[in-house]
Amino acid sequence: MEIKDISLDEKTLEKLRKTGKPWNTSIEKVGKEKLDSLKKTIAEIEFLIEERENLSKNLISEAENIKIDISNFFVQNPTGVQEIREKIALKQKQVDISELQLNEKIDCWQDVAKLKQELREKQKELTDKESRFDMLDKILEE
Repeated sequence: MEIKDISLDEKTLEKLRKTGKPWNTSIEKVGKEKLDSLKKTIAEIEFLIEERENLSKNLISEAENIKIDISNFFVQNPTGVQEIREKIALKQKQVDISELQLNEKIDCWQDVAKLKQELREKQKELTDKESRFDMLDKILEE
């Protein structure tokens, strides 16, 4: 069995330094893929937050329109014994809709709070990975 010297000589080391290429480009590629993935996840979370807020606004607006329609019905129709019963039922519907609006506001706040917490975690992870990647890049440049 023959023992060979596998260490790099000075010429080879100098050639690697002059090319300016990192020693292991696969590390750079994997790091960049992870950073890109985190950035994409952050963008998706931001989109989900915006969509959830828009959905909540739309639901509350539609409920408000229904309540207005019920109020308009009260004004337009005469009052008789049967109509009073109908108006009481409609008034109960208005109360139910108001309750749904409040629940939607609370649910939206909770959903957005969870998404923002996840967003902060992903942003922190991205910042950590970027700083590690920069540090590794500086080490490889030296």
